[in-house]
Amino acid sequence: FFLDGSDTVGLPIKFIPPDAGSYRCQILLKSPCDVRVYEIECVVSKDQVDAELEFLTPAYQSVIQNIPISNTSSVDWKFEAKLEGEGFYGPPAINVCVGETALYPLTFNPVAEC
Repeated sequence: FFLDGSDTVGLPIKFIPPDAGSYRCQILLKSPCDVRVYEIECVVSKDQVDAELEFLTPAYQSVIQNIPISNTSSVDWKFEAKLEGEGFYGPPAINVCVGETALYPLTFNPVAEC
């Protein structure tokens, strides 16, 4: 059995999410000979924003920058951190529960002037 496109019907859907998150719905289609239920899940993320952090500290003294991570989705998040660059430290993982904001403590500990 092969569908060549002549047996299909388009179903336009307009979706305007109020915020980032996971949105689920069911679409029920009925005809005299058939009933079908389609489940749709849309995952919406916020626009990606580039950020820059500048650390100013005397040589050999560390500074900590707490980076806020807000979870406005409907599921808990678990992040794994991969830090690159000499002198940067932080926890390898962080959990952010639904509706909460967690702080990721990024530490910069210079070993010389840089």
